[in-house]
Formats: sequence, C-alpha cells, structure tokens
Amino acid sequence: MSRLKRVFSRAKYAAIGAAVGGALGGIVSRNAASTAAGVGALAGAIVGEKRVDVGTIVDDVKDRKPDTEVVSRSSDD
Repeated sequence: MSRLKRVFSRAKYAAIGAAVGGALGGIVSRNAASTAAGVGALAGAIVGEKRVDVGTIVDDVKDRKPDTEVVSRSSDD
C-alpha cells in the first residue's frame, strides 16, 4: 500500500508542478513554458516523494505507544 501511495503522491505533485511551471514559463515564451513545465514536474515529483516519507514517519510516531506508564505529578503540599 505504501508503494501505491507514493506513486500517486509523486504523480499528483508532478502534475501540479508542471502546471504551475508551464503557466509561469508561458508568460515569457513557448519554449520557456515547456522547459519550466519539465522543471516544475521534476520538482513536484521530488516534493511528492518526500511528502509521503514524512507522512509515514509522522503516522508511525502517532501510533507508537509508550513502553512505560506516565505517572502524573500532583502537588500535595
């Protein structure tokens, strides 16, 4: 499941990066649009790859249970 999640995340962010890069490059020229779309897709794929890794780590930490019970302190002065 993790592999499939990573693939979809990478594809989603690559598409977003390509769209943003293409739009910004399109302001300059057609050649710049295609180049910026390619660079944006690459950057988006990298972000998508890292985002899944971080999300998995956060979920693992949330699911981790403490080995010892935490004793609450009370002030009985």
